[in-house]
Amino acid sequence: MKATIRGLAFLFALGLSEDAAAQTIANVLSNANRMTDWGQAGLTTEIPNRSRICATLHPGATSATINNAIAACRDGVVALAPGTYTVSAGITFQGSDHVTLRGAGPDQTIVKFTGGDRCGGVQANVCVRGESEVWSGGVPTANIRDWTGGHGKHSDDIIVSSTAGLSVGLMVILDQRDDGADTRGVFVCASLACSQEGKPAGRPGRAQQQFVQITGISGNRVSISPKIHMVNWRASQQPQLWWWGDSGVMNGVENMTLDHTVSQAKAGIAFQNAHDGWVRNVKSLNANRNHVWINQAARIEVRDNYFYGTKNARSQSYGVELFATSDDLVMNNIFQRVTAPVMTGNSAGVVVAYNYMTDMHYTVANWMMAGLQGSHDAGTGMNLFEGNVGNAFLMDNYHGTGNFATVFRNRLTGAEGSKTANTIPVNLFGYNRYVNLVGNILGTPGHHEVYETSQASGVRGQANNSIYVLGFSGVLESTTRSIPYDPLVASTLLRWGNYDYASGQARWVSTEIPRGVTVPSRVLPASLFLAGRPSWWAAAIPWPAIGPDVSGGQDPAGHAHKIPAQACYDGTPKKPDGTLSFAPARCYGTASSIPGTGNGNGNNNGNGGRSAPSAPANLTVQ
Repeated sequence: MKATIRGLAFLFALGLSEDAAAQTIANVLSNANRMTDWGQAGLTTEIPNRSRICATLHPGATSATINNAIAACRDGVVALAPGTYTVSAGITFQGSDHVTLRGAGPDQTIVKFTGGDRCGGVQANVCVRGESEVWSGGVPTANIRDWTGGHGKHSDDIIVSSTAGLSVGLMVILDQRDDGADTRGVFVCASLACSQEGKPAGRPGRAQQQFVQITGISGNRVSISPKIHMVNWRASQQPQLWWWGDSGVMNGVENMTLDHTVSQAKAGIAFQNAHDGWVRNVKSLNANRNHVWINQAARIEVRDNYFYGTKNARSQSYGVELFATSDDLVMNNIFQRVTAPVMTGNSAGVVVAYNYMTDMHYTVANWMMAGLQGSHDAGTGMNLFEGNVGNAFLMDNYHGTGNFATVFRNRLTGAEGSKTANTIPVNLFGYNRYVNLVGNILGTPGHHEVYETSQASGVRGQANNSIYVLGFSGVLESTTRSIPYDPLVASTLLRWGNYDYASGQARWVSTEIPRGVTVPSRVLPASLFLAGRPSWWAAAIPWPAIGPDVSGGQDPAGHAHKIPAQACYDGTPKKPDGTLSFAPARCYGTASSIPGTGNGNGNNNGNGGRSAPSAPANLTVQ
């Protein structure tokens, strides 16, 4: 069963009145078109617990041996027995569907790479992709259709100019032209008029996109899943539908260590021209550009993993990089000594939740790099960041504008060791609008003494000690080229129930609710995408773990308990090289309760409590 927001049912269960329920934050955000159904993020079904073994390989197996076994397998498992494998040419799933590459556990099966796979030009040590070589920069005309109707938010039926070449089950991409001028509302722009470097993502001039799967065709009417996320799709921007062709579907990598230390491949694991894939229970060491690259792919789950290290600790040193994608789920991962654990490029409907980030290693010694990079390219919209523990949330404008991020129940310290520069828990550059910040615990006592640095606050020169820095076009309080300060970052920002260590209180301030948005009640749901406490959540850890309504936690005010990934990090023995002796079953329960392998109640859904839908800087990582 897949998920939805609990909405009113949550509040009625508490015995609240209908009037009170009408003011809940979930209801207010939904009515104001500031949220979407994040419960459907991840695979369209559950991660399969496959039992049919296609082949069992042993140390000494080469890349070719592993790749041939994957190519010959259908709806089964290629098992890597305990031991160390040294492979020189990378592992590829190209052309394969419904295959699991499974080790005996990250402490037992170790794969060391000395070279990678071409992976359609991406270059990855593990490549999960379909046969198609079609890329967004050069889509043939034969693969493009005009999208002429059904543009409204939540629509799941669209009208196209022709359905020739389309079929049920096909993954397609919806996009539209960037905005030619700032209309003072939702602004999608990747030009040098609004971004520091340009370099737009996606098809040229079409940064906003959403990946959907065709569920039905009737005449020129196409039914899609999931529903439309954003509010700004419209005929004036010449929206279109296009597709790449053959996909890699339902392929996953799990239960092993992947050591990228020697290989010069850009990515550790890359998903491209693929959907419904996963990485689970993997220990990934010393990747190059990124540990996981979700690049022109959709509905990928990255969960219960441990990512350690980076080759350069400078620009383009990421944990999970989301680029040209939709509806992914990045959950319950540990990131250690990774410069930017989560990098969000153009994407929609993504959920980043319950991840723990520590020691974001960066070569500029005194500069704190934000762990949650919430928007780095034009076209980001309707992404949820929930329950994470780390140093900061950043939306920059290096490659364009972002809209409608929701940051809910996170613990963001604004601190990283002894660093004193860029120590900002929430930093929203100009043209990042309609952000929701609800129920977070922000800052560090004694360091953060200023609530907000912005044009509206009148505070300048204290960005490094501020909880919020809002609207500037460059790092800290700088202006980049001719890009002006953007007052709409602050005026469209919704803040509600955030506890910060500058003011020393949870703020329920009606003036921090944007004009035209109803002031909600102070009752916050436990989650905006989970229907209940996840099966893998340890009984000793309160649910929810973070928020102004939480007490007894480990932060100074008691509002933030350790999330499971943080407890796992703190409670796992370290090896001499500083890495964890990572064994997910020790952290998150027995095999029957690890996500994706069943939850111990006879329902092998592994979905962590999600339920069925109920209703329709020059110093910044680049």
